[in-house]
Amino acid sequence: MSHKAAKLGITGLVLALAFGGLLYTSLGESAEYYKHVEEVMVSPQPWYGKKLQLHGFVAPKSWVQRPGSLEYRFKVQSNGQIVQAYYTGILPDTFKEDSEVVLKGTLGPDGFHVNPDGVIAKCPSKYEAKGPTAAAKGL
Repeated sequence: MSHKAAKLGITGLVLALAFGGLLYTSLGESAEYYKHVEEVMVSPQPWYGKKLQLHGFVAPKSWVQRPGSLEYRFKVQSNGQIVQAYYTGILPDTFKEDSEVVLKGTLGPDGFHVNPDGVIAKCPSKYEAKGPTAAAKGL
């Protein structure tokens, strides 16, 4: 192997290792897992403290607001598994019992702690028209 080829090979290797190390450290800190409630709550301990996007449905009659505050406590369920969630902030208009939600935050032994602005309430996928609109009637 020539001297020039060896230099190119070593330079390529150093650059690849530097890029790989940078990518690993960058993604390691900001990695966020997207999981369903039942995936996490079967064995919650490995998920404690990790950044999660948790998908589920607001459990009926579980939503409580602390009087005079924007602090909420509610349960999110999916396929028989339930997690207690804690959130401080303004909830989306579409947030209600049985609504589909994605929560961004971290899981702890006492439940799921939602980040500020970390509640995404999904809109129903189907809307039924009640009849012709005024525009359709030519009004």
